[in-house]
Amino acid sequence: MYDKTPEEILSILETSLNGLGEEEAKYRFNKYGPNRIELEEEGVFHIFLRQFTSPLILILIIASFIALHFGEIKDFTFIIVIVLVNGFVGFYQEIKAKSKLKELSKLSVPKVELIRNGKYVELPADMITLGDMVILREGDIIPADVRLLETNNFLVDESILTGESIPVEKDAQLVLPTETPVYERKNIGFAGTAVSRGIAKGVVYGIGIDTEMGKIYTKLKHKERATPLMRTIGRFSRRLLLTIGLLLSIIFLIGLFQGRSLENLVLLIIAQLVSAVPEGLPIVITIALVVGAITLYRKNVLIRQLPAVEALGSATFICTDKTGTITENKLTVSQVFSLYPDMDHLVFALANDSDIERGDPLEIGMLKWLEERGFDYISLREEYKRVWLYPFDTKLKLMASINRVDGKDLIFVKGAFEILERMAVNKGDVEKLKEAYDNMAQSGLRVLAYGYGEVKDILDNVFNFKIKMTGLIGFLDPPKSTAFEAVKAAKEAGINMMMITGDSLKTAKAVAQMVGIYQEDKLALEGWEISKYSDDELRSIVKKISVIARATPEDKYRIVKILQESEEVVMIGDGVNDMPAVKSADLGIAMSKGSEATKSVAKMVLLERDLSVIVDAIRMGRRISHNLRKVILYLVSTSIGELVLLFSAFVLSLPQPLYATQILWVNLITDGIQDKPLAITKEERWIFSLKPIVFSNWFLDKFQLYRIFTFAIFMTVVNISLFSYLLKNNYPLDTAVTIVFTSVVFTQWAHGMQAVRDYPFFYKPLENFQMNPYLYLAVLFVGIPLQIVGVYLLSDFLHCEPIPISDWKYPVLVFLSVFIFLEIRKWFEFKLIRRIYPRAYSKN
Repeated sequence: MYDKTPEEILSILETSLNGLGEEEAKYRFNKYGPNRIELEEEGVFHIFLRQFTSPLILILIIASFIALHFGEIKDFTFIIVIVLVNGFVGFYQEIKAKSKLKELSKLSVPKVELIRNGKYVELPADMITLGDMVILREGDIIPADVRLLETNNFLVDESILTGESIPVEKDAQLVLPTETPVYERKNIGFAGTAVSRGIAKGVVYGIGIDTEMGKIYTKLKHKERATPLMRTIGRFSRRLLLTIGLLLSIIFLIGLFQGRSLENLVLLIIAQLVSAVPEGLPIVITIALVVGAITLYRKNVLIRQLPAVEALGSATFICTDKTGTITENKLTVSQVFSLYPDMDHLVFALANDSDIERGDPLEIGMLKWLEERGFDYISLREEYKRVWLYPFDTKLKLMASINRVDGKDLIFVKGAFEILERMAVNKGDVEKLKEAYDNMAQSGLRVLAYGYGEVKDILDNVFNFKIKMTGLIGFLDPPKSTAFEAVKAAKEAGINMMMITGDSLKTAKAVAQMVGIYQEDKLALEGWEISKYSDDELRSIVKKISVIARATPEDKYRIVKILQESEEVVMIGDGVNDMPAVKSADLGIAMSKGSEATKSVAKMVLLERDLSVIVDAIRMGRRISHNLRKVILYLVSTSIGELVLLFSAFVLSLPQPLYATQILWVNLITDGIQDKPLAITKEERWIFSLKPIVFSNWFLDKFQLYRIFTFAIFMTVVNISLFSYLLKNNYPLDTAVTIVFTSVVFTQWAHGMQAVRDYPFFYKPLENFQMNPYLYLAVLFVGIPLQIVGVYLLSDFLHCEPIPISDWKYPVLVFLSVFIFLEIRKWFEFKLIRRIYPRAYSKN
């Protein structure tokens, strides 16, 4: 298509500059399919098979055949049933999680501006088809391969496709030779590349897999890298497995030395190995992250990359834009200071690329100001035709348009005061404007300067044009009512705040001071001042900076990279100039109505542009992190508890207190029904008053280890004491084993119920049930009935002896003793933590 004229292209694609008709577009969509690169997904059957390929499950299957070899058909049958049950549960949970993620991913499809039947419409990018006429503006992601038909100062970043970091200038009028390489096709817009500047119109000739980007994808084997959290879990699991393997080896040798049955020892060790390693943790984490992503969507935050949920809890620094995030973004013209008011209406209408319904909020404000005074901006644009356009430049902070006015070519310019000052020839007037500018900016107004001049020739460099600087226009954009509380909450949570904006320093400081970001002990700098510092100098002061004004994309990117050396950085942006910083940040966030280029690299998209939404999202991240810490505490504590119990029995030369099948059953009806509800526990309010914690360091810190081993020791003491007591009182061995087996189940239920909150259970006890009713209901309506079934109906498989009702008092007493022990320990921790974190508990 690059070797044909625009007219030939339209003829080949059977379309026109007015775009496709709706019926024709519908026909082509059905014929060619959606504009989507469909990557090969893992099949349902493969997902099901994968549930049985983990090393621990394979060990369990081997154990079942060992049991069969020894003639233990019941053990073989039971182990196989356990494997199948675990497999089906894991399969169901993974399929459900994937379907939820698919639903969320559909919400992040970018929108495209099209011409259909001569009318401008906006559709999801996957709905466009061959022959569609698309409009491309600065900040857009080109949705398909497009033959450009009209271009105006149109530059495209093609680094994602060609690796070339410098934007490529496009020219629709070029007709290139056949066999021109991809990187030299300057009349083509390629799918997935980002518009850096300008505006263009083009016709779609390649969609989905038939685009240049699609051809690359077909050559790739797509495999997602494990997330940081999953990699940390992997390291943790390997260390835990090594420790457990060492302990089990010692138990095995002691058992052999004591002359215990080799068959029982092998099955016992394998079952204990499977039970002790929290193999269900990855799916629990996935469920927690998916539930978190769904909850965040309900709070107007769309997660584009699931790992962003896990990182939110560690966020320590928020870099935010001003307009629309902290302020209302409902810009109204508050004040116009003009030295030559006769030309104001022309500047406002012609140095303006928006319409009254959509576009830049500043430009819309200018058009509304015109309408209120009886000017028709559409008529002005039709009367004074545009000859040349210099679209808004994020670095130069200006926009210029040359229009034919009464037989002359006049340039109309608006932009930052200090930029237009360089172009002005009326220096005496500039001094008067400067004084007015300072007064307007200090009152919190966002101020643009404007002017005009006569043009003889169109020049390459916009600064070579000379203008008469004629006035200032001040926009009122008040802070949102939620902004002050959001900043306050973030600071209480130990999160630093920095406003990075393209606005003037005076305006930025005024707004930042209103919401509590800027204080007298902090620094407020302009972008040019940042560039004077070396990296080492900037690193030494960066945490003292609360406002950066007149920031360029390079400034934002540099700040983020320096903060990243020691922080988890949240970067919020919406314009194409924010893209580098958002992409490099740990938690890049874009706005739903921002540029598609920025959204494409962001990990999260705000559906509602409000700083308080970000703070709520970080709160959710901390909740998920805290819940996963509870799950790990519960799983590891109970696993270590079983190991220490078994080890103690062997050291004390007591009979084997649990059979292999019983250990697997315990794993099924304790971990199986408690770990997943724990992962979706509601937030403990005090957690947001703590300083940010790097979650990977929170898995097994000293406090966590103290909790794990105190529980494991107490669990062992109680159950070994019960076992010894029963044997001394002439209980048959099978009966004693059945009672201890049931008491171990009750022990782990007690731990799960206490793990719901870090607070003591009887400190506002109703909150335990309000925070997580599912866990208590699961024990009551699933766990207890299953244990009764196990003892009385599956007694042959579980090596149980049906026990009289009176003997259930022992498991109940063990439950109460463990529950009370954990309660006493939590009251001790409660008093200790209240001294360390008084603010955390004062709110409750």
